[in-house]
Amino acid sequence: MAKLSLFERRRRRVRTALRKRSGQKPRLSVHRTGKHIYAQIIDDKDGRTVAAANTLGEKASGANVDAAAKVGKDIAAAAKKAGVKTVVFDRGGFLFHGRVKALADAAREGGLEF
Repeated sequence: MAKLSLFERRRRRVRTALRKRSGQKPRLSVHRTGKHIYAQIIDDKDGRTVAAANTLGEKASGANVDAAAKVGKDIAAAAKKAGVKTVVFDRGGFLFHGRVKALADAAREGGLEF
């Protein structure tokens, strides 16, 4: 078996912990790149994406905290429209600070509970 990167080990550890305490709630999954940030609410029971938001359509770069906060508000609005109120936050292998934290805080302000 190949040695896993630190990022992959952290991602697996976070995902495993989420499965244990999720209680079958959908998960808010976050992915971040150098230029953009993506968020989607995934229903693992049905294996489908319920709502999604990202910075791809924006003229400004998604590589800042303000853009991440906007994605957080957008995902909260999309979740409300889809009838989702509570989720578990899946940060993947990313540390909970900066853009990831800004997205989470904005989603909470938008009405999502986690």
